Amino acid sequence: MQRRTWLKLGLVSAAGLALVGGGLALRAPAWTPEGLSASGRAVFGAVASTVLDGSLPEDAAARQVAVDAWFKRLDDSIAALPPHTQAELAQLLSVLASAPGRWAVAGLGTDWPHASVAQVRAALQEMRHSRLALRQQAYLALRELTCAAYFADPGTWMALGYSGPLDI
Repeated sequence: MQRRTWLKLGLVSAAGLALVGGGLALRAPAWTPEGLSASGRAVFGAVASTVLDGSLPEDAAARQVAVDAWFKRLDDSIAALPPHTQAELAQLLSVLASAPGRWAVAGLGTDWPHASVAQVRAALQEMRHSRLALRQQAYLALRELTCAAYFADPGTWMALGYSGPLDI
């Protein structure tokens, strides 16, 4: 293929994903001002179980409490984003929640809630190292929001070796 053909293919693919994402976001939004929908929670839940692997409590009950608190902080973090960024994130989550979108963007054949940590890790790494900037941006958005919401809680700072702000 020639370079011009690749550029056209990339442009058409990006436009198609934006169109599909917009349609899916209108039909079944993954984010509303009330918070993440079930599909958005499924995507972020799988990403969190992978990205935060080793940081979450081992005990099942304590883990569930930590995840529930993390989802609340995640909703708050997304609500603090500018409206256009919220809309783009809603489109991304709607695309990733659909089977064709999950396969095209993340390269993941298994539904998010049923995917193993290894499968999600491989999908995230594929997105991270992709030649397509769209996939890299999707990876960064998922990872950065996951980490920001988790480490916003002072109770998680010790996992980083951060004792908190200095008293002045």
